[in-house]
Amino acid sequence: MPGPAKPSAEGPKPVREQNSHVEPQSPSVAQVPLTEVPSQMEELRSAPVAMTYPVSFSWSLGGYQIESMSVSVQTEADRQPELAAIEPESTMPDVQPACVVEPETASASEDDGEDVDPGFLALYGEEWPAARASKVRQEADTREEAVNLPVFIPVVPQIFPVAAADNDDEAVAVAAAPEKPESVVMPLPAPAPERRAEMPVSHGPYELPDINFLAEPPERDGPALTEDILEETAGRVEKVIRDFGVKGEVIHVHPGPVVTLYELEPAPGIKSSRVVALSDDIARSMSAVSARVAVIPGRNAIGIELPNKERETVYLRELLSSPDFETSKQKLPICLGKTIGGEAVIADLARMPHLLVAGTTGSGKSVAINTMILSLLYRFKPEECRLIMVDPKMLELSVYDGIPHLLTPVVTDPKKAIIALRWAVREMEDRYKKMSKLGVRNIDGFNARVSEAKARGEVITRTVQTGFDKETGEAIYEDEVMDLEPLPYIVVIVDEMADLMMVAGKDIEGAIQRLAQMARAAGIHVILATQRPSVDVITGTIKANFPTRISFQVTSKIDSRTILGEMGAEQLLGQGDMLYMAGGGRITRVHGPFCSDEEVEKVVAHLKRQGKPVYLEAVTADEDEEEAEIEETPVFDEGDMGLGSADLYDQAVAIVLRHKKASTSYIQRRLQIGYNRAASIMERMEKEGVVGPANHAGKRDILIGQDGFED
Repeated sequence: MPGPAKPSAEGPKPVREQNSHVEPQSPSVAQVPLTEVPSQMEELRSAPVAMTYPVSFSWSLGGYQIESMSVSVQTEADRQPELAAIEPESTMPDVQPACVVEPETASASEDDGEDVDPGFLALYGEEWPAARASKVRQEADTREEAVNLPVFIPVVPQIFPVAAADNDDEAVAVAAAPEKPESVVMPLPAPAPERRAEMPVSHGPYELPDINFLAEPPERDGPALTEDILEETAGRVEKVIRDFGVKGEVIHVHPGPVVTLYELEPAPGIKSSRVVALSDDIARSMSAVSARVAVIPGRNAIGIELPNKERETVYLRELLSSPDFETSKQKLPICLGKTIGGEAVIADLARMPHLLVAGTTGSGKSVAINTMILSLLYRFKPEECRLIMVDPKMLELSVYDGIPHLLTPVVTDPKKAIIALRWAVREMEDRYKKMSKLGVRNIDGFNARVSEAKARGEVITRTVQTGFDKETGEAIYEDEVMDLEPLPYIVVIVDEMADLMMVAGKDIEGAIQRLAQMARAAGIHVILATQRPSVDVITGTIKANFPTRISFQVTSKIDSRTILGEMGAEQLLGQGDMLYMAGGGRITRVHGPFCSDEEVEKVVAHLKRQGKPVYLEAVTADEDEEEAEIEETPVFDEGDMGLGSADLYDQAVAIVLRHKKASTSYIQRRLQIGYNRAASIMERMEKEGVVGPANHAGKRDILIGQDGFED
C-alpha cells in the first residue's frame, strides 16, 4: 500500500489560528463556489489510509455560529457514503452558496511570519491558495435555506498518516492538529413553553371554621322558673279551664327556654276540640301574649303552651358543640334549635329530603336560614358539599358571596335563578345516568363504588352514542371512560320564593317539582323559603313534594293552614319560635338558635381565606342565548309601516321555525304585541309560503325548514 504524501524536509508548520469575527467583506475579496471544495477531495479517494484534517466550519443556525470543528475523512471503499454526504449533489440546494476567502499565495505574508504547510500544497496543487476564514456570507432566497445549509471553509490542513484498523468497519481516524482554543458553541434559544388553560388547583389542607367564631352563651345562675312558680301556674291553668266548663288535671310540667308546656289530662267524655277552642281565652286569663293548645300525639293528654316571662336565648354555639351534632352520623345535619324540654333538634336534610320554610317579617326566618347554612359549613369541606344560593332581595345571602362552597355567585336576578334551577335539573339527570351505569341507587352508593374502584386501580367505562353511520344510518357507540370522582352534595337555597313566582311561576314550579320529586337520590336538596305562604306561592304541587316544613309566626290561620295544614302558627311568639313538621306529619315546637351578623362575617372571612371558589359558568348560562335574547327583548306594537316591521317579521318567522308552533296567539305572546299585529304577521307568512292555511282545528303546517329561511 503506498504511503501518504510526505511533508517537506522542514517539517510541518503550525497553522495560524483564524478569528471567526472579521471585518465586512471588501470588494477585493474573491468568491469561490463551494462546489469546488469537495471536488478537490477526489484525490483523497485513492489514498490507502484514513486521514484526518482540521476544517473550520462556519454554520449559521438561528443567528448563532458554530466554528472550529474537525472532519475525519477515511478513504476505504466502504466509506464512500460518508464522502458522498458532503458532495454538492446531496447537500447543495438550487441556490448555490459561496465561500468567501481572501486570495493569498502559497506562503504566508510577512506579517504572519509563517509559511504554508508544503504537504497540503503537494496534495492540492499550487492552484489552491492558503485560505483564511475572513467572513462567511450565506446567499439564499429564504431564511429556512440559510439556517439548514452548512458552509465549509478548509483552513490549511495538515495531514498525518494513521495506522489502519484490522477491521475495515472500525477504522480509526486520529487528529494531530496543533493546539487551538476550545470551540465555542452557542446554545439555541429554548422553545417557548406551551400555554395551557389554567385548571383549578387545591389550596392546600382545608380547615373547618373554629367554634370560637360564634358567641358563647352567658352563664346562668339557675333555672328561671322554680318548682313553686310552676306549681302555682299549673293550679291557675286548672282553674281557668274549670271556669269554662272543662274538667281536667295537669299531670306534667315541662319548662323550656321560651315557653312552658303543661300537660292536661281531661276528664272522661271531654272532647279535645273543646279544649283547643279555648286557646285565646286561656291566654287572656293567664295574662299571656298567646297560648297554643294542641293534642300530644301518643298520649292521653292535651298540651297547653304558655310563654315564659323571661325568655332565654338559644345560641348556635350550644347546638354545634353538643354531642348530638358532633357525634351525629347524619349525612347532612342541620341545627334547628331546642325543644320545649331543652333538647337539641338536629335534623338530617338528606332524609327530609327537601325543606319548606315560611314566616312573616321579624319571625326569625332569615336567621334560621343562616343557622342552617352555618351548620353545613361547620361540617363539610367544599369538595363534599356545594351550595347554590338564590337571593332576589339581594340582602340576606349576599354575605356568603365568595366562599369556596359556592357553585356560582349568589344569584340575585330572578331570570338567572330560573336558569340555575334548570341546571340543577340537568345535573340531576346526568347523575342518574352515571348511577345507572354503575348499578347503584343513590349518591352514597356511587361514592362508595368510586372509592373502591380507585383503591383497586379499576377503570370504569360507559357506552355513549357519538353519531350515526352515513351509509347505514345506524347509531355509532363508543366506550367512554367515566370520571371517577366522588359527587358532592348540592344544596339549593332559595330565600324568597314569592319574587320568583311573580316573574315565571310555571317555569319555577316545574323545576322545583322535578327537583323535589327526583333529586333526593342524586344528592341534590332544596331549602325553599318565603314570606308569603299563600296558595299562589306555595301551590299544591310544591306542598305535595315538600313533606318537611317549618312555619314561623304567620299573620292568619289561613296561612298556617297553607303551610302546615292546621292552625297554630299564628300563635307563635316570633324571633325564632317555630313549628317543625317532619315527614310523618308530627309537629314539634322548636326554638331556633340566634346567630348575629358579626358571627356570620367571621365564619365567611375564615372560609374566604381558605381559597377562592371554583365557579361553574354553566349554572347561570342559558343554553339557547338567541332564544333568551328574543324573550327578554320586549317588542312593542308598531304600525304596518313602522321602522321595526321587517325585524319583527324575521323574529316571528325564527320563532315559528325553531319551536314548530305556528299560531297567532303564540306569536302574540312571544313577541308581546297586539292581536291585530300578530294576525298580520301570520297572514304574511301564509302569503310568502312559510306556513300553510289553517285547518278546521286552527292549526297550520310549517312548509319550509330553518335552513331555507336563512338562505
